[in-house]
Order: sequence, then C-alpha cells, then structure tokens
Amino acid sequence: MDVAEIVFCALMVVIIVVSLLSNVLVLVCFLYNPEIRRQAPGLFTLNLTCCNVLLSVSNMPLTLAGVVSAAQPGGDALCQTAGFLETFLSTSSMLSMAALSIDRWVAVVFPLRYHSRMRHRDALLVLGYAWTHSASFSTAAACLSLVGYHRVFASCTLLVSPGAHVSGRAQLVAFTVLFHACTFLLSCVVLCVTYLKVLKVARVHCKRIDVITMQTLVLLVDIHPSVRERCLEEQRRRKQRATKKISTFIGTFMICFTPYVITRLVELFPAVQVPPRWALFSKLLFYSKAACDPFVYSLLRRQYRQTCADLLNRLLKPSSHRRGNGTPHRHGNRIPAAD
Repeated sequence: MDVAEIVFCALMVVIIVVSLLSNVLVLVCFLYNPEIRRQAPGLFTLNLTCCNVLLSVSNMPLTLAGVVSAAQPGGDALCQTAGFLETFLSTSSMLSMAALSIDRWVAVVFPLRYHSRMRHRDALLVLGYAWTHSASFSTAAACLSLVGYHRVFASCTLLVSPGAHVSGRAQLVAFTVLFHACTFLLSCVVLCVTYLKVLKVARVHCKRIDVITMQTLVLLVDIHPSVRERCLEEQRRRKQRATKKISTFIGTFMICFTPYVITRLVELFPAVQVPPRWALFSKLLFYSKAACDPFVYSLLRRQYRQTCADLLNRLLKPSSHRRGNGTPHRHGNRIPAAD
C-alpha cells in the first residue's frame, strides 16, 4: 500500500470507531429516556441512527479490507448483500435527514398545530415511505445486476463495467441518474427549503425580541453598564445561534455526500477515469456522515446531554441511585449537563 491508502485505512478505522460508539450512545439515550421516545421526531433519529450503525458494521469493514487486499473481500453473494445494504441504508439515512428538517419546519412555522400535524402515526407513515423508497431502488439494482465490486472505490456498489454491453450500460446510467435525483437531490432540496424557511422565521423572532430588549434598555436608564453589555451580547449570540445550527445541518450533508455523488455521476461518461485517490477520499467523506450525524442531530442537544449526564451519574454512583429510589436526589451529587 502507498501512503494515501495507509492514511485512508487509518481514517476509516477512526470513522468506524467513532460512528459505532456515538450511534450506540444515541440508542442508549433513546432507550433510557422516555421523554425522547414520546417525541415523534425521535423515530426519525432512531431510524437514522440504526442506518448508521448497520452501514458501519456491514460496509465500512469490507471497504477497508478491499483497500488492504486490493481484491474483492468475500464471495459474490457477500458483495451483493453489501451493495444492497449500502444502497438501502444510505437512501434511508438521507430521507431521515429530510424528514427531520420537515419536522423542524412544522415546529417553527406552525408551532400551535405541531402536535396535531406531527404525531407518531404521521412519523411512521413518513418512515414507511422512506423504507419503501429505499427498498425499491436497492431491490431494482440487485435484480438488474447493477451491483458489483468496484475496485476504484474499493467497495461493493453500483458498478460501471468497462466491457458492459451498450444497452446494459445505458440501463445503469439511467438507473444511477434517477437514483441520485430521487435520493440525494430530493433530500438536498428539502433540507435547503425547510431550513431556510426556519432561519427566516427565527430571524423575524430575533428582531422582535431585539426591539423589546432595546426598548427595555432605553427605559432602564439607571441599569448597570455590565448588565447592559450582557444583554447586548446575548442579543448578538441569539442572531448567530440559528444560523450556526442550520449551516451545520446543510453543510455536513453537502460536504459529506456531494463529492461522492458528483464523482459517481461523472464516472458514467466512458472517457472519464476517476483517480483512485479521489475515489477513496470521496468514499471516506461519504462514510464520515455516519460519524457526524449523532453529534449534529442528537448528542449536542440539551436533552441528550442531560440524559448522558444522568447515565454517567448512574454508572459512577450506582449505590446512591439504589438508595435514591425512595428519597429524592440532591442536585449537588449529580453531574450537570453543560448548556
């Protein structure tokens, strides 16, 4: 192996470890906290987390083995299964992100009607569509024999065979374009439209709060300068908070998925030869989304941080928790979750 392949293998190992640990932690929080389970968007997060765990377990080790051995790992049946799972799980995870963005849009734009519009039944219907969508494309790819071991990407995925028949190649081109249009492009459009709507509403609310804050500061002429400065600083932070969150949601999606999708589309042209190092780099970004999602959508939220703090207290002081079944906990004995 050359230096690039060694670096790729090292980064892949790091991504696998981080992805498994962080996603398993999200699952533990989901099972431990009944409040998270009662929320309808928790089902979208659960589906996204399960897809990331299965993707890490099924496809990343095979890709790593393919780079190390420079050959197809396992038999053809294993490769077909891995290709099916990669198509299914990646599609389901993208649609789960789109569903989470729709949930945020409904919660911010229609707050009074949110609980009637986003119930567990509605969430299950959305997940049902995501599973049907994912299963349709992955099954079609398997039935049409469009999945194989791609040596350039060192993985079992949609394959452009150089010696394929003209009709077979045209079939693969049509399927690949339709697949990415109905999966990546659809999810990208939904994320951008919904989150930009959310950002617009958030800025309007910030302006209203800022007007009230400034009027209050004007009336309170005797207010201490330090208090006035803290109010103005909080006003500036409020303006930046929504922008940072939405930029993170859209930015991680675009950075991790766009290079790989564009590479797969450009590869469809017969005259184009994808450089192996760029192929591995784009695949690495593609897999890194599974490690980013737990932090972007779950672990950095206050509810999950508090749950993690409770779990840590339970592990560090099990005896106090057993005694505390009949008596209330003291706040001083607990590890608070940071804001």
